Amino acid sequence: MNLFADFEIRIKNALETIDIVKEKRSEVDFGRVTVEPPRDQSHGDVATNAAMVLAKPLGTNPRALADVIAAALRNDPDVSEVSVAGPGFINIRLSTGYWQNVLSSMIKAGLSYGRSTMGEGKKANVEYVSANPTGPMHVGHCRGAVVGDALANLMDFAGYDVTKEYYINDAGSQIEVLARSAFLRYREALGETIGQIPEGLYPGDYLVPVGEALAAEYGSRLHNMPEDEWMPIVKDKSIEMMMGMIREDLDALNVHHDVFYSERTLHANGAQSIRQAINDLTFKGHVYKGTLPPPKGQLPEDWEDREQTLFRSTEVGDDMDRPLIKSDGSYTYFAADVAYFKDKYDRGYDEMIYVLGADHGGYVKRLEAVARAVSGGKAKLTVLLCQLVKLFRNGEPVKMSKRSGNFVTLREVVDEVGRDAVRFMMLYRKNSEPLDFDFAKVTEQSSDNPVFYVQYAHARCASIYRQAKEAFPDLDTDSLDLTAGIARISDPNEMQLVAKLAEYPRIIEAAAQAQEPHRLAFYLYDLARFFHAHYDKGRKTPELRFVKDNDRELTIARLGLVRAVASVLKSGLTITGTAAPEEMR
Repeated sequence: MNLFADFEIRIKNALETIDIVKEKRSEVDFGRVTVEPPRDQSHGDVATNAAMVLAKPLGTNPRALADVIAAALRNDPDVSEVSVAGPGFINIRLSTGYWQNVLSSMIKAGLSYGRSTMGEGKKANVEYVSANPTGPMHVGHCRGAVVGDALANLMDFAGYDVTKEYYINDAGSQIEVLARSAFLRYREALGETIGQIPEGLYPGDYLVPVGEALAAEYGSRLHNMPEDEWMPIVKDKSIEMMMGMIREDLDALNVHHDVFYSERTLHANGAQSIRQAINDLTFKGHVYKGTLPPPKGQLPEDWEDREQTLFRSTEVGDDMDRPLIKSDGSYTYFAADVAYFKDKYDRGYDEMIYVLGADHGGYVKRLEAVARAVSGGKAKLTVLLCQLVKLFRNGEPVKMSKRSGNFVTLREVVDEVGRDAVRFMMLYRKNSEPLDFDFAKVTEQSSDNPVFYVQYAHARCASIYRQAKEAFPDLDTDSLDLTAGIARISDPNEMQLVAKLAEYPRIIEAAAQAQEPHRLAFYLYDLARFFHAHYDKGRKTPELRFVKDNDRELTIARLGLVRAVASVLKSGLTITGTAAPEEMR
């Protein structure tokens, strides 16, 4: 039950009964009417801007209209009080009986509470991580992995048909560099002394197993082959083993993709997919032959001052037209991006979301232009950029990794602090903001550590159930009807906790719509704060305790409230990809 959606319907129904609205109904759009929690909880339980947004089209004063709307809402049996504030905001206080019904619906829904149909089954493709298969994943990849995975989970919970996708950048010059680096390790595995890794090759020890695997499979045969023969063999083996390592790293982070899409498939059969994508754009009038002025600053690798085949991307929102085919007939990197998007669109996705590092900011407009041109404006494309992660230990910057050669690996971070701490803290800042990650702070057991604080709230819920079992040994909490005594839940402190729980469906929809999974992490921390505060009040005021040794019926009713808290915490933690423990160790 989404009480904000419920009251949006009730308010709009009340509006339909007002004479001035009925007279000008064709001129009034209810689409801008919102219902949300008031900024100050003391003002009421829900607030609406109805009078503020409807006064002008109705030709009346917002305050006067608010008074009329308030009078109509007072007829609702679930409304206990309505007040008008400021220039026309309407604050509504709900009856205790209504809150009890809301709590009852939460308990019955269990882990399904908050699940939405907002997405209407639209097909959404969330592409994230997509790290080059040239080495282990670093902590920057980690943030994109968590943001993308949590967003995909969130959108699924909000009613979208979501595919989690990884684009394997297994074509291009970086793969040749990888193969040459692996071939050096192969020679080392054969007994050669290779000395210092040459400039331009990948120096990390992670390629040693690749060289050893090649030596075990081929012996010295590769060493005797010309480069054009050993290169494809070493490429394939290197990519296979790098992707195996990346999959293991992602698994350690509890990230699992539905699709691993190889860039090399776009170049297969004479780059048929790329040719078809360019032909499609040409047919739609988006391609021409021409030259481009030199860009400001450093020249990109694929810039030429000769005539090329160009995408007329400035007509669909880009800053400059983009080359698709160079003067020598070879395809640009951007041409593969076009073909990849077209492949997604042809697979039937309504929404495509790219989660990229902050260094890909220059890709945003060109990808949006591709989406408009390929789909004719029908497909929605969003690029989420993840800012840098800075690692600290007790406030001191963390040194680089020996294994990788020049960065800290994702696996090292997960192995040290655990995936729950990594996942939750990577969501505890908006993706567009830099993130400081301190190994010491994310492992301390205090309210200053958000992941501990939220997980402890769930564990405390389980502890309350164990306390109830000790107080009433014959209590079968699994088969109890926890809604039977719901009328006993009436204390204002309990109502505040129910009100915080009632925000969950709205948070799910708002976070999914805005594509901001950090909102969920913030909400879970806030809910944990409300729950811990209520628990602490029970220590000082015995009447508020969840388990009442002398009142079995009240204990059962309050166990229902605890069950609702535990369900929302577990549901939200699951969406973030974080465990909901029964005990904290």
